[in-house]
Amino acid sequence: MESSKDFLSCQQDYILQINWDKLAQNFREKYSYKLAEKRYVYHHQKDITGIPQYPDDLILRDYQKQAIENWLKNRGRGILKMATGSGKTITALAINTELYHQINLQVLLVICPFRHLVLQWTQEAEKFNLFPILAFENAHNWHGELSRQLYNIHNNNQKFLTIITTYSTFMGDRFQSQLTFFPEKTLIVGDEAHNLGSPRLLSSLPANIGLRLALSATPERHFDEDGTDFLIDYFGKVLKPEFTLKNAIEKQALVKYNYHPILVELTDQEAFHYAKLTKKIGWALSENNNLEDNHNLKALLLRRSRLVATASNKLIALKALMKERLTMKATLFYCGDGNVNQNERQLEAVTRILGNELNYRVNTYTAETPVEERETIKKQLKSGELQGIVAIRCLDEGIDIPMIENAVILASSSNPRQFIQRRGRILRPYHGKKEATLFDMIVIPPILEREVWEIERNLLKKELKRFMEFASLANNAQSAMEILTTLQDNFALTLNN
Repeated sequence: MESSKDFLSCQQDYILQINWDKLAQNFREKYSYKLAEKRYVYHHQKDITGIPQYPDDLILRDYQKQAIENWLKNRGRGILKMATGSGKTITALAINTELYHQINLQVLLVICPFRHLVLQWTQEAEKFNLFPILAFENAHNWHGELSRQLYNIHNNNQKFLTIITTYSTFMGDRFQSQLTFFPEKTLIVGDEAHNLGSPRLLSSLPANIGLRLALSATPERHFDEDGTDFLIDYFGKVLKPEFTLKNAIEKQALVKYNYHPILVELTDQEAFHYAKLTKKIGWALSENNNLEDNHNLKALLLRRSRLVATASNKLIALKALMKERLTMKATLFYCGDGNVNQNERQLEAVTRILGNELNYRVNTYTAETPVEERETIKKQLKSGELQGIVAIRCLDEGIDIPMIENAVILASSSNPRQFIQRRGRILRPYHGKKEATLFDMIVIPPILEREVWEIERNLLKKELKRFMEFASLANNAQSAMEILTTLQDNFALTLNN
């Protein structure tokens, strides 16, 4: 893997020669910060297809304008740390448009972790007059067209090219073989960029592309400081302003919410397995606390996470909760991906309890759900034909179902990125949606023997701090935090250090 010095030495001369401060000043002057409602519109020829153009009705929020200016001042590098629903995609497309108008940018390359994000990017890109090549799955569908358009760019027969691809396609030989033909005036955008910190993905990022932008609500990689450092080495530092969940609610980029923690105990058998796993985690941490390098630690944390996520008492708590809320609509039930018994996944058990036992109208929404069926489910949820969806991991990364008003989270995660995404997902604004309500099932860890007590306290402290921070922003902050104080008292935790 190349060092940060190697990455920096690969910058093209034209990037070093650009007066970036002047670009930032031009942007600031044309899009006055003092006029919050001012639309930023270039007067351009509407019949030129595929050339970046600002939408006529575009209104950038103040923090988006500041992020664009700071990225320009940082010489075309940087990571935007912005909360779910804060408009990272729009900000990136505005940067792309600004670069086209100021330095004649030729190519926009966007890489996403999942196919559904490629499609969501496409919808937003089209608003900016972009008609991207979508590169995923079968190379026959995109490889020839990419080669043709790159050829046209080099021969000045085409002014601009947009390509949006998945991580898996990007890492493949067919795509990698094309990267040397990308012109120097190319902007690479890494969406959900925390995923790009893995060694394999980092090694596939092109050194010949100097303009780099990363987007993530949580760029810091869980248990992987080296991966975080390499990510910053490639894309640049995290830029101000960091736009937090609190900021997003204050700016009405996200809706307000009510938060109801539901404490759940493990069964005796589950508590026994929990204690054994915690002891092994302690041993693994003492040997090596880097998650990427320590496969044993990663496996143990995953096993314990699944044990907690699929705790059997959660199903009892779910039934009791929903018996009193059978008219609740637009609800997401977020499950773990493990089994609650030998023959039944938690997803299936939750669907059975809601549908068969309570007659609550739900459907499942998983990574295996076809794109067409996903759209049907969204329409049914919007119309009220469905009251809720039962989902697993595919809602972690950018999926957009803003009509969700309520959520029951059965699968909590110690990973801060997943924690933030799973709870922030239902706070997106939607027509007629005034607030959201979250019911969060939190497992109370058992009191463990002395040798693993401190290990458990240290692990729990980080998780509880996130729960408390989330509770503190809720409409019902006082009552939510009082419930969580039970955990804090049981484990004698002090969260202010």
